[in-house]
Amino acid sequence: MHNSHRVSSETYGKPQRRPRKLRRSTGSLLIALQLVLAVPGVWPALVCASAPQLAGLPGGWRDDRGQPFDLRTLQGHAVVLTMAYATCHRVCPTTMRRLQQMQREFDRRGSSAEFLVIGYDPERDDAPAWRQYRETRHLTRSNWHFLIGTRTAVEQTARQLGFVFWKYDEHVMHDTRILYFDERGALVETREAAGYETTSR
Repeated sequence: MHNSHRVSSETYGKPQRRPRKLRRSTGSLLIALQLVLAVPGVWPALVCASAPQLAGLPGGWRDDRGQPFDLRTLQGHAVVLTMAYATCHRVCPTTMRRLQQMQREFDRRGSSAEFLVIGYDPERDDAPAWRQYRETRHLTRSNWHFLIGTRTAVEQTARQLGFVFWKYDEHVMHDTRILYFDERGALVETREAAGYETTSR
């Protein structure tokens, strides 16, 4: 059993223990959410008037080629954004499949979007790791961007966009969301997948 001081020093956004009654109601809510997400074509709109703008996110990103990447260059393009890490074996692969489905849907409609994947763990998920990730999973289209930022930039971005993740010993735990920004850079839609991933490094 780890002491509380150690856990808190490695934790970002770790949920507090809830009363039993609240945990039961939360479980029911998650089941309902899973049922909604299972229906093809349903995209829950969970965005409020104060939703973040793409231009308001931290800067200083680099892509999987090690080149600087400025989010402002995406102005005028629809953007699909998620967060992931390269050695995730359960949640992130599911998210990537959903992104690929979205890409096919854009192609079918004759429209386009830029796909951004921001790494949760910049110390391990560096440019070579993301480059290999792209190649082995055939995610090499030029409108897909895998970004590396500083730890501060990653945590600020996650907080602004509602991604929950934390490190526990050698594990990374995280939820997953897929966000859609319109051509003006406004967050207009978001999809959440219930549950957390724990993957040993």
